[in-house]
Amino acid sequence: MRVPLERKVLNENDRIAGRLRERYKSHGTFCLNLISSPGSGKTALLERTLGLFEPARRVAVVTGDIQTDNDARRLARFGFPVRQITTGGACHLDAGMVERSLADWPEDFEILFVENVGNLVCPTSYDLGEEARAVLLSVTEGEDKPLKYPATFHHADVMVLNKIDLLPYVPFQVDLALENARRVQPGIEILQVSCTTGEGLDGWRAWIEAHL
Repeated sequence: MRVPLERKVLNENDRIAGRLRERYKSHGTFCLNLISSPGSGKTALLERTLGLFEPARRVAVVTGDIQTDNDARRLARFGFPVRQITTGGACHLDAGMVERSLADWPEDFEILFVENVGNLVCPTSYDLGEEARAVLLSVTEGEDKPLKYPATFHHADVMVLNKIDLLPYVPFQVDLALENARRVQPGIEILQVSCTTGEGLDGWRAWIEAHL
């Protein structure tokens, strides 16, 4: 009975995701789903990203974690609307969680960032109605992550290689990581950034603006 139950759960998720997608489309909202393993730097990247926007921009964030609202409190200091989803054990966000989180929010956001729970497996299966997915890989991880978790990288529109300021101190082969990512997803866009030094963030910001 495991497979039929899983299909039922995913079918319901897809139905809600379709509703979210129509909502985003009707209000001109670009929704970006950020996925990575724990510690890759999603929250730090969002901090630097929010810091690049003028206060008048209609930007919002939904961030998911199994416990605590630490990430939401970190991001809220930039003055944009932020909601924390605490899953209580679930290793991913699903469309129902996102829909409930947005229930009483204005519907005219220009950009909605969804920071998924740190996990390179489960979040891949759950459509959140997003227009694009970004997967983060940090240089403190292995170059073979795209080969170990191919579904996540295959379904991503862009890979952000983060923490490049640490390259002089870690045995990470950038060319091999990029090659592995393109073996899984030949058309994936790849950006290299450092949230510590700011290197590459202009390119990340330009990528976002190009998708509005």
